[in-house]
Amino acid sequence: MSAPTEAAPPKKTFAQEVVETVKTVVYALLIAFVLRVVLFEPFTIPSASMQPGLLVGDYIVATKWNYGWSKHSIPFSPPLFHGRVLDFAGSPQRGDVVVFKLPRDTSQTYVKRLIGLPGDRVQVKAGVVYVNDKAIQRTPAGDALDPDLNRTVAQFVEHRPDGKAYTTFDQGPEHDKDDTDVYVVPEDHYFMMGDNRDNSLDSRWPEAEGVGFVPAENLIGKVRVVLVSWRGGASLFNPISWVVKFDPHRIVKPVV
Repeated sequence: MSAPTEAAPPKKTFAQEVVETVKTVVYALLIAFVLRVVLFEPFTIPSASMQPGLLVGDYIVATKWNYGWSKHSIPFSPPLFHGRVLDFAGSPQRGDVVVFKLPRDTSQTYVKRLIGLPGDRVQVKAGVVYVNDKAIQRTPAGDALDPDLNRTVAQFVEHRPDGKAYTTFDQGPEHDKDDTDVYVVPEDHYFMMGDNRDNSLDSRWPEAEGVGFVPAENLIGKVRVVLVSWRGGASLFNPISWVVKFDPHRIVKPVV
């Protein structure tokens, strides 16, 4: 006597197949949205202001949980709430490389190094940055080619308060903002500067011209890594540039 066979499941109709496909796509998009809002967000470096650490064409990843979340953590910055929430992971620290919304135009996203915390006194004298009357010591590190300007510039090694070293570019003395007044950082604001000191529009300029002081609410995340990089940037509509400009030396490169 033969064993009974199981009845085949009823075949799904075309409409049911479409519904299942749409549900799968929606679930995938929701997961991606949550990851982007809560955990990570990628950005592309479009300018030379953070050279030599970050280059034009770098594809970076910023973590969202370091400073908590604000409306700017969400695409298009919907006015759902004000300030920051769930900032349990810690506060921004001097030396962090930060992604933030430009105060005068929050449709624009900038990347700079955090130099001054709320209440800090920041001043630049002869190209040296002082925080609360204490110089950020810099050590000459020879000359290098600034690929943005196609000229030789001086390199200096500076150290974050945690001891980690990073390199800055300097075109020489007597450049704009090599000597400044004292900036007193307001409460709930931060002072940002680019590592390419003479090629960066940052907090040394007032908000109407440059960046000014950056409100805490405008911070998006802390830059952690260069995921991949295309020298000078690749064109979306020119696949050949994806190969020709790809830089294998900058794959998963930590950002200090």
